[in-house]
Amino acid sequence: MEINQQRLALQDAMVFLGAIASGTEQAIGESANSISYLAGVNLGKKLSAGVPQTGDILTALDSTRDVLKYNDYLWQFEPFKTHDQETVVQENEEGTQVMLVFRDCMIRQSLFRFGHTQKGSLCNMMYGFFAGALQNIMGRESSLEIAHAGENACYKKLIVRRRP
Repeated sequence: MEINQQRLALQDAMVFLGAIASGTEQAIGESANSISYLAGVNLGKKLSAGVPQTGDILTALDSTRDVLKYNDYLWQFEPFKTHDQETVVQENEEGTQVMLVFRDCMIRQSLFRFGHTQKGSLCNMMYGFFAGALQNIMGRESSLEIAHAGENACYKKLIVRRRP
């Protein structure tokens, strides 16, 4: 099956998920975000089990990308450096930070196709996935936060926390 046919089949299934997310958000409100986040954490941990551990965030992101690709998830992302940054990886008091651009996100496309807004429970599932996968791969807690949610791409800040 060619990639466009795979994408359409996936999007049809994701429209159904979009409908469920919309209904869940309406029925239980803010709790839907937490439930989706935890589901994402569990999925991230499950799918990244057995991936070699690393302390390097860029290697960990490559491993996360490989896990997504291996499992046929269409979340294409890349580290992004603004013109005023010297390096992609930044260290600060919270930990290690990398800005990521998601140009081809199956969740964003599904939300648009269903007519539901971004930044809801399905996006929280993605944040949870990254948290779970990076916990396995790096052995550290992390967070993924939206800096910008757009029609063509999303810009997100990934922070991998320092060890306590």
